[in-house]
Amino acid sequence: MTHTIREKNKLLNRVRRIRGQIEAVERSLENEKGCTEALHLVAVIRGAISGLMAEVLEDHIRNHITDPSHESNIANAKEELIDAIKSYLK
Repeated sequence: MTHTIREKNKLLNRVRRIRGQIEAVERSLENEKGCTEALHLVAVIRGAISGLMAEVLEDHIRNHITDPSHESNIANAKEELIDAIKSYLK
């Protein structure tokens, strides 16, 4: 997946922020806050997930599809990318 420790830490930090956002939705529902607050929190999570997906997709393209050192595996990397995008868009 990621190819440097810096990228790994960056992605893990994104995931941890998303986890915190999901916990905020849970607290909002448990405390019976208004629908508007829950909707706003869910929209923020959706944006964060989309950003994470974009980051991981970019990493995959740069390191497995466009990197000439991975030439023997390019066909497989392309199929994995197509499957991931189809799954994400469902």
